[in-house]
Order: sequence, then structure tokens, then C-alpha cells
Amino acid sequence: MNRAQTFAAHAPLMGVPGAAPPPGGDGDWFRGAGGMRLRAALWTPSPMVAKTPRGTVVLSAGRTEPIEKYYEFIGNLLARGWCVLAHDWRGQGLSARLLPDRLKGHARAVEEFLDDYGRLLETYQARMPQPWIMVGHSMGACLNLLTLEAGEDRFAAALLSSPMLRVKTGKRSMWSVKLALRWNIRHGKAGDYVLDDVDDPFDHDFEGNTLTSDAARYDLWRQQLFACPHLAVGAPTYGWLAFAIDAGERALKPKALKAVKIPVTVVQADRDELVWKQTSRWAAKRLERGRYVEIPGARHEIIMEADEMRGVFLQEFDALADTVAPVLETTGA
Repeated sequence: MNRAQTFAAHAPLMGVPGAAPPPGGDGDWFRGAGGMRLRAALWTPSPMVAKTPRGTVVLSAGRTEPIEKYYEFIGNLLARGWCVLAHDWRGQGLSARLLPDRLKGHARAVEEFLDDYGRLLETYQARMPQPWIMVGHSMGACLNLLTLEAGEDRFAAALLSSPMLRVKTGKRSMWSVKLALRWNIRHGKAGDYVLDDVDDPFDHDFEGNTLTSDAARYDLWRQQLFACPHLAVGAPTYGWLAFAIDAGERALKPKALKAVKIPVTVVQADRDELVWKQTSRWAAKRLERGRYVEIPGARHEIIMEADEMRGVFLQEFDALADTVAPVLETTGA
């Protein structure tokens, strides 16, 4: 069994063979809303790649995901000459957890997450070359969109992967789910697992997963998880599900969507079993400069998908990057 290694002097960045932190980065702690200790890491591309960085990508992961899961993607961005700021949301990764049971995927209020994100930008902005591109997946993508709708104007563009705008609730109607949430939260069960389903992340396997069709990338994440069990997050609580539904509904308000003026590309997985792809398409059409791209065959975690599907996401990033920070072509004498 691989042992996790610590690579940073401040906040640790964990690694296993085949998934070490890309060079040029350091982890650190910063204070979020209410003084919670949260983790972030900033990478700068090698001078051999870019003497002057093209700008900065701020990367926001989905539910349960730590910085470590995105090392390959961070490497892709560094190779393109971009600085990268990645962070762990409260309640996951190595950021402070909200309940004594670390495996409970819990949340209290949308405002806390938006406040954390604002504090992240304030903490690092002096070290983040412009222009900035916002990249988020699922929960992170939804919170990113809410940030733009609230008036954040320092970003030049945004790329959102399978945003958590409307979560799937299985055979249960949204009305019945909301009713159950209100009852459980009112009776002090906000911190309980939904339907008492612990969903131990250490019991998962590739065959039963709904996140990616790429076995190698799935296995590498499993190695990271077992090497550093503190990164793990299990099933959501009633509090988290209430937060997720609230965040999505806020983000989908037509007036809020129209308030976003920067280019926003929504890349949606075709075979998504966690969020409704129709909602992503609907939202993208209502953004002033929105673009919707659906990847056939892709499962929810597009950035962790097989090369061909993942490549589409990188192509969409390149298109946005070329719009806001074009590479100057040079010709010989």
C-alpha cells in the first residue's frame, strides 16, 4: 500500500506514485467565514513554459473532492502557461470539517461558502496575475456561478463542468424531498445522513461508479484516498442536501443569470446521473455570453474522464483562454 507524502511546508499537499503535486506549487492555510481554517494551493508555471504567466485559473472542486484529485488538470493548465489557485471547500479535503464525524458531507448555508470564496480571492489576489479564469466542477461550478451573479467582476471568463444546478433525486419528486428536508431539519437532524445512508467511500469500486468511465484515473484517485484517508468524504447530510437545492435554485433565477456579463462556457456530461443536463442547457442559454457544450458518453466528472472526452473540456478551456489572453505568435527574421 502506498504511503502519502507531504510536499508543502505550510499546508500539506499529499501525493502517491503517479499522482504527485505538480512542481511550482505551495499549499497554505487561510481563514474562511467564522475563522474556519481552509486549505488552498497556488502554482506558478515554469519559466521554461512561460516567462510571464498568461494569467490565473481559480479552480473549485465538486462535493467530496480535494485539491489532490486535480493534479493532472493542474499540470495541464501549468503547461499552458497559467498560474493555478486551487482550494478545498469547507467540510472537505484538508479544510476544517463541520461535524465531529469527518465522513459526513455537511453544509449549513450558501452564504458561508460564498464568503469563503471571497476571502480566498482577497488572500491571494496580490499573487494572481490577471486575467483570471474561473473553473469549477459540480458544486464548485454552482457556487462559482452564484459568485458571478452576486457581482464579482474580477474574472474575465468562466468554464463550468456539470454544474450542480438541479440535483437528481431518484424516484422521489423534488416536492417530496423538500418536505422531508424541512421535517428532518426542523427536528434537529440536519447533521444526519440522508436516509441514514453512510455510503462509506472506502467501499466503492469502479464497476459501481457513476462518475467516470476511465478505470485508470478512477484507480489513481482510490490510491490517493487510501494513502490519505483524511481526504475522504462520505454521503451527504440533510443539511448538505438542503444547501445544494437552495444553491441551485438561487443560481437559476433568470435575472441573476442575465446579470453575468463575462463569457461562460458550460460543459455538461451526457450520461450524468447526479445533476440534470437539461437544467445546465437552460441556464447556459440565459447567460448573456453563455455557451453550452454536451459531451456524448461522458459521466459526471468530465475532468476525470477518458482522454477523448476530457480533451473536449481542455479544448473549451483553450478557446476561452485564447479569447481573454491570446498567445502572441512570433516569427523568425
